[in-house]
Amino acid sequence: MSRPGQEVRLEDYKPTDFEIETVDLTFRLTPSRTIVTNRIALRRRSGGGNAPLILDGDDLTFVDLKIDDRTADSSRFSVSPSGLEIRDLPETEFFTLEIVTEIAPADNTKLMGLYRSNGIYCTQCEAEGFRRITYFLDRPDVLAIYTTRIEAPIKEAPLLLSNGNLKERGPLSEGWHYAIWHDPHPKPSYLFALVAGDLAVVRDDFTTASGKPVKLEIYVEHGKEARAAYAMDALKRSMRWDEERFGREYDLSVFMIVAVSDFNMGAMENKGLNVFNDKYVLADPETATDTDYANIEAIIAHEYFHNWTGNRITCRDWFQLCLKEGLTVYRDHEFSADTRSRPVKRIAEVRLLKAHQFPEDSGPLAHPVRPKRYQEINNFYTATVYEKGSEVVRMLATILGAEAFKSGLDLYFERHDGDAATIEDFLTCFEDATGTDLSQFSVWYHQAGTPVLTIGSRFDASGRTLTVDIEQSVPPTPGEDRKKLMHIPLRMGLFDPDGGEIRMRDVSGIDISGDVLHITDRNHTVVFQNVQARPTLSLNRSFSAPVNIRYEQSSSDLAHLARYETDTYSRWQALNDLATRELIAATGATLGGETVQCSNALIDALLSTVSDARLEPALRSQAITLPGEADIAREIGTDIDPDAIFAARSAVSDDIARHGRDAFESVVENILPGGRYSPDAESAGQRALYLSALNYLTRAALPPDALLPIFRSADNMTIMSGVLGILVHRFPGSAGAETALAEFELRFRDNPLVIDKWLAIQATIPDPGTLERVMRLMGTRHFSIENPNRVRALIGSFAAGNPTGFNLPDGTAYEFLAEQIIGLDKRNPQVAARVLTAMRSWKSLEPIRRDKARAALAVIAQQSDLSPDVRDITDRMLGQ
Repeated sequence: MSRPGQEVRLEDYKPTDFEIETVDLTFRLTPSRTIVTNRIALRRRSGGGNAPLILDGDDLTFVDLKIDDRTADSSRFSVSPSGLEIRDLPETEFFTLEIVTEIAPADNTKLMGLYRSNGIYCTQCEAEGFRRITYFLDRPDVLAIYTTRIEAPIKEAPLLLSNGNLKERGPLSEGWHYAIWHDPHPKPSYLFALVAGDLAVVRDDFTTASGKPVKLEIYVEHGKEARAAYAMDALKRSMRWDEERFGREYDLSVFMIVAVSDFNMGAMENKGLNVFNDKYVLADPETATDTDYANIEAIIAHEYFHNWTGNRITCRDWFQLCLKEGLTVYRDHEFSADTRSRPVKRIAEVRLLKAHQFPEDSGPLAHPVRPKRYQEINNFYTATVYEKGSEVVRMLATILGAEAFKSGLDLYFERHDGDAATIEDFLTCFEDATGTDLSQFSVWYHQAGTPVLTIGSRFDASGRTLTVDIEQSVPPTPGEDRKKLMHIPLRMGLFDPDGGEIRMRDVSGIDISGDVLHITDRNHTVVFQNVQARPTLSLNRSFSAPVNIRYEQSSSDLAHLARYETDTYSRWQALNDLATRELIAATGATLGGETVQCSNALIDALLSTVSDARLEPALRSQAITLPGEADIAREIGTDIDPDAIFAARSAVSDDIARHGRDAFESVVENILPGGRYSPDAESAGQRALYLSALNYLTRAALPPDALLPIFRSADNMTIMSGVLGILVHRFPGSAGAETALAEFELRFRDNPLVIDKWLAIQATIPDPGTLERVMRLMGTRHFSIENPNRVRALIGSFAAGNPTGFNLPDGTAYEFLAEQIIGLDKRNPQVAARVLTAMRSWKSLEPIRRDKARAALAVIAQQSDLSPDVRDITDRMLGQ
């Protein structure tokens, strides 16, 4: 039994002394007094002796305990804030317990366990929420068969749902009714789910590859059924794709999704009954953007794919979290790439990784993909576990090749179906299937930090050789100064002066397969023979490894790659590197009081890309979008002045806009798709390119008054919110901006998910007055500290998405955030801790801001009643 705030270590893992065979739960639901009866059949493990049974609990009211159907004497058990200890258990191998607890769902503001919000009973049990429902061995390696009986007043909760298949339902006396659900697949407690209330349902059917019929049901608030159509379509496409790509069929007779408005996470993969934040289910052209549609598609797929990578095969302990999350993220990335555009999807993945995971890896919150210890597991649902975990699986596929990777994954599904597995189990399957030694590769799971490849090259014209020197290193991370050498698959290309790709043959000094160089030693010297002219190097093509490349490459070489690279991702990367170099230099010029001018090389590269009709519009949009302020700050690394970065980026953007006015006008006039709105990839890409070009055009020609008619005439949320964002961010406080904000609010004031966009747009205005605006918005009817979506939209967007407005030199925004975290922590510690991570890079700020940030964090740390969630994040960020 783990106690809140107690450090848990991977090395201390040991199996439980008892196994739970079956769980029979009965819920008698009322908002303030729900009675839970938990009857469990247990088996004593051999060698367990007469050890007591210690069950986890949290915020429960104990009512009764029976052992083998006899009321237990009080001397045989003790109840504490963190659990229930039972002694003198029967000496038989099998025995039963019946535990009765009382909980108050309406008072559960943590939204963990069973809670009631907006009239709906809902559960969230991952990671350790089941212990807030009943006393239990609440850990992922305890798998059992669950049968759940739910009783509730029929008028209050006509809908009664749980995991598995519906076995029975019917009326009870006094206006109550019941339903009994049975899940035939053993599962851990974190996958238990219950939903009860009054919801509408959208139904469809699916037939698996083997001919098995499956009922599909999506539950939403009444009147919102039409907005679930895209989610249903995405679900059916996900199910078919998983059969075709990975050979995985669904295994129950019904698959259900429930959309709720108060939810700490994006979604939860409970067996057969997924619970979703409604922002990832509800969509129509008037209220959802192209990004919303893409997110719905990806998250529906992600949670469905968990049925095999997470549910049928779960993780042995929470240290193995990446085993289900990293692998499933890889699977949903592949689904989106096959469904939409693979290169555009890859660019988006890398942008996300660099924006969130790279700073995590280089700061005080750094941890391995598989952590070695934790104090609060909720704080390890991180970009490292999810996004870097996905990249590690992608590298494994690169190293092994497609067929070998598939054979290893097939063996994993076959060998560990029904198991609680480990990273070692996972990698062993690939070793056994392919005969490959993955011991060095496994370091990716065990070691924190982003590796650095320092590369130099020498061309010998007389000998027609290219020599490339490669050195790998990993910077120190908290608690880990000495690093092991890693196996890094580095994709590499060579391009001649005419833009032709040089085949990499006659290579010495390294193991190479195709265009992949296998970096395994500290230093490698690679010699390419028969190279006729000095080539341009393209490194880490398709972002084959999550590493930082240190290579002195000329602007002309980057421009060469931006024009000729055949790997579409790498073509974008070359252009992005060229822009980053320009923006860093511009930031230095700004700090030195010099005039900022954009180079012709960058301007020419950008304008040739935006005008290249051979490229898909989404790629052109990505290419002309300059690196963000946080991206520039990450590359600068230390003594960051956010105001200087903002000023430099604005000046470079203005210069590009002036030179490219004609090109941007042509895009704005011609690119938008005609006809009825469609969220397909091509149409979405056209709208993205339109908005990117329009953003530049406002810097060159369009005044705020010209944007207002475009905003008003928009027939879909993508263009409407996009133009609103341009107007409000480019001309903050202007009459046109305030008019558009007021009109948007009036039109959508009764749609919270759309109002979230309105809140986020204002929270990210790059202006010193944004703090005051955020505080004012907190006092409106549109904000509630009790709803995680509202908190993330306003406070989270301000802290994490507004480097200029949040990092005020006087530190007032840091003080504001500290105050909000302290208050929010008392209601919902998990959300408070997530929002606080926005300050993870505070040590990289210039001294004045750094001191202010430290002082604000110290105020949080001084609170005596902090939750383990926030205490853990605060202490790690302060280095305590």
